[in-house]
Amino acid sequence: MLIGHSKVGHLRARYVSRKSGIVVTGLLNSKGVKGRDMRKLLATAVVMCSLSGFAVAQSTDTKITDRIEAAHAVLHQLMATPDKGIPLDIAAKAQCVVVVPSFKKGAFLVGAEYGQGLATCRTGKGWSAPVFVQMTGASFGLQAGGQETDLVLVGVSHKSAEDLLKDKIKLGGDIAASAGPVGRNSQAATTELASAEFLTYSRSKGLFAGIDLNGDEVHQNSKDTSAFYGSDISFQKILSGDVPTPASAQRFTRTVNEMFRQGKAQQ
Repeated sequence: MLIGHSKVGHLRARYVSRKSGIVVTGLLNSKGVKGRDMRKLLATAVVMCSLSGFAVAQSTDTKITDRIEAAHAVLHQLMATPDKGIPLDIAAKAQCVVVVPSFKKGAFLVGAEYGQGLATCRTGKGWSAPVFVQMTGASFGLQAGGQETDLVLVGVSHKSAEDLLKDKIKLGGDIAASAGPVGRNSQAATTELASAEFLTYSRSKGLFAGIDLNGDEVHQNSKDTSAFYGSDISFQKILSGDVPTPASAQRFTRTVNEMFRQGKAQQ
């Protein structure tokens, strides 16, 4: 708390919370400031800033939970229309799945379109708890035509999990990526598709299709990942299956597992 003189002979008390940025000020009579009054002012400031910090944390938690639910909804709707979704043979080979719901053209970060999503990878114990990612790219917006679009990336290589451990990967640069085929019985038969580490899809206005995202980048979102788990846990530990899946993400991972199971059952 900082104390300074006002122009009218009073003392001005000022409390600043470093965490929330809230500033609380008050005027105290310079002729007789009682310690009790000072303590009341300070106590009030501390309570207000504590409540503000709680509200900010709660808002962050809500945004992350909403993102998880949106990603689950995208996969659930794809499974409900298998003839227009991810082919079963690709679902069976999936090693990692990345979902970026509601990627919006016009949401700019350093001059590029920007979206946030999450990823999970297959382990010997099932599908891992999710990590959070950001996706940026200028090429996507031209193809999307300005529409709000969901993106799904399916890692079909054993290197997929290793790729997601990097701070940033460039599709078509650091890793091979290709627009994926669509339809229950479609197969990734071409040389380009067969060599791709990630197959990429978009869904806009209910239409699901393969999309070329070469040149776009997937970044680790360590901030949201730490906020979700309550501590700084490495992507490697989470994607290797060493971290239990929190309750709020279990529907998402169960849906990914079901998609994988259906693909295996058809082989």
